[in-house]
Amino acid sequence: MVSADFIKQLEGYGLTTATILYRMPDHLHVLQTYIWQQYDLAPRFPVLHDFLAFWRRELDGPLHSVTVAHSRLIRPAEIRNLNGVLTLH
Repeated sequence: MVSADFIKQLEGYGLTTATILYRMPDHLHVLQTYIWQQYDLAPRFPVLHDFLAFWRRELDGPLHSVTVAHSRLIRPAEIRNLNGVLTLH
């Protein structure tokens, strides 16, 4: 069985990491850090936008800033068919 994450990578998704700074609800002068990581499509990042919309709608800590890093782990040139068998003794 092939993992869902591997299939997403073949469809063009890459690993996206977002460092989210937000203000504490009771102490707005204090910033906290939240690290979010998921497979997403650059450059529009629809999964990240959905998560941030959820954050604004459901959570009390107002967002301060979001820093995004993205890497496609599998690129089309890295996958090729292999014909033959190599046996090592």
